[in-house]
Amino acid sequence: MFRNQYDTDVTTWSPAGRLFQVEYAMEAVKQGSAAIGLRSKNHVVLACVNKSSSELSSHQKKIFKVDDHIGVAISGLTADGRVLSRHMRNECINYFYSYESQLPVGRLVVQLADKAQVCTQRSWKRPYGVGLLVGGLDESGAHLYYNCPSGNYFEYQAFAIGSRSQAAKTYLERRFENFMASSRENLIKDALFALRETLQGEKLTSSSCTIAVVGVGEAFHVLDQETVQALINEFEIAGEEAPADDAAAPDQAGDSESGATAADQATPFDPDVAPMDM
Repeated sequence: MFRNQYDTDVTTWSPAGRLFQVEYAMEAVKQGSAAIGLRSKNHVVLACVNKSSSELSSHQKKIFKVDDHIGVAISGLTADGRVLSRHMRNECINYFYSYESQLPVGRLVVQLADKAQVCTQRSWKRPYGVGLLVGGLDESGAHLYYNCPSGNYFEYQAFAIGSRSQAAKTYLERRFENFMASSRENLIKDALFALRETLQGEKLTSSSCTIAVVGVGEAFHVLDQETVQALINEFEIAGEEAPADDAAAPDQAGDSESGATAADQATPFDPDVAPMDM
């Protein structure tokens, strides 16, 4: 990515048909700390890596509660994510006030995508530099969506965004066929294993990650550190042992991980990329 005569305005097209400022916003999402989402038939799990700008500071909050049935995990500019999550809360409150029922997840995602798209069509605005994983539960079941700064949105069974997310995607792609029938505990287990893939050798602890769950009969909430650490100890994630399912095909896992590492080297996490928390 580099400056050129076509990136001074978000409404200026390049001869190749590209909007560079929108691409720069999408690059900000890739530079942010990793966020992961998984869904089963009855539950959605959101997870993120906690990164602090300095050893003396606390980490930025990356998972936000929108309503009892919806939550978001973000990667990119934390300030933009905070503003969008507040907008989503207002939409849920207004819908409940008008119809006395919870806002469907898909409708909220469309409204959020429309809001992001407007910023790509106005010269006095800039695109939101944040990607959102929206997880929720409504009458049609559990849903997981990814909202892009370009205004696009996609529904996923499992997805990862942010720095070194390709390693997590590789793990999720090997396991996603089992997610629909997974229990709540197994879904959290897979989220933790996928999160560990993004750390690339660093030790996974309860202080380095945040886990949130929403499901049938369970309102959206963030798990406390003691619960997360107990799960890490139970699943032996802190050690070097691989999951039982992955041990059956070590060669395939090795090839996938080596490919993921090569892909991630193209966009490494750089804490100095911008003077703002990513």
